Amino acid sequence: MRVSNVSGASVPQQAQRRQQRRALRVRAEATIRHGAVVAKPDMRFAVVVGRFNDLVTKLLLEGALGAFKSHGANLDNVQVVWVPGSFELPVVAKAMAKSGKFDAVVCIGVVVRGATTHYDAVVSAATSGVLNAGVDTGVPTVFGVLTCDTMEQALDRAGGKVGNKGGEAAITAIETANLLAELRGEGLAAPAWGPAK
Repeated sequence: MRVSNVSGASVPQQAQRRQQRRALRVRAEATIRHGAVVAKPDMRFAVVVGRFNDLVTKLLLEGALGAFKSHGANLDNVQVVWVPGSFELPVVAKAMAKSGKFDAVVCIGVVVRGATTHYDAVVSAATSGVLNAGVDTGVPTVFGVLTCDTMEQALDRAGGKVGNKGGEAAITAIETANLLAELRGEGLAAPAWGPAK
């Protein structure tokens, strides 16, 4: 048997609506922030790209550069550096982040599963290395590495059926860099590690 009130809503529906109203009140009282997805003209970005599987990484780089441009970044302020593969992304990304010359670093690579465990080792090292580069330096270091079972899946994510993950990584870099700049400007986040700009 369903119990309802005059409005026809069941008791569980009424409880859910009360909970939603409470959540809205809490959100109205909280300060909610997110970064703008428009790059300021003076923002500087590094893009570190793995050469291995460059059929795909070139497409991801095109997507990243297109997204930077369409979101207001000056492409003269985007430094592209090629490394042998995804395994080498973290060390170069961290060194560039530590330079203090970049607002964010985007790492682009492609790892396609093979018949050995090499895939797992490279994916694990690249993932944790890129994460640690950002955490250790305080500079957004974005993981734009495709980890796919097949080359077809990779191409689908490099401008194919699923969009371009390189472009998504660039937008993430812009948004995160803007958010950290705002938080740091208000004293709500520690400064980035490295020399001052």
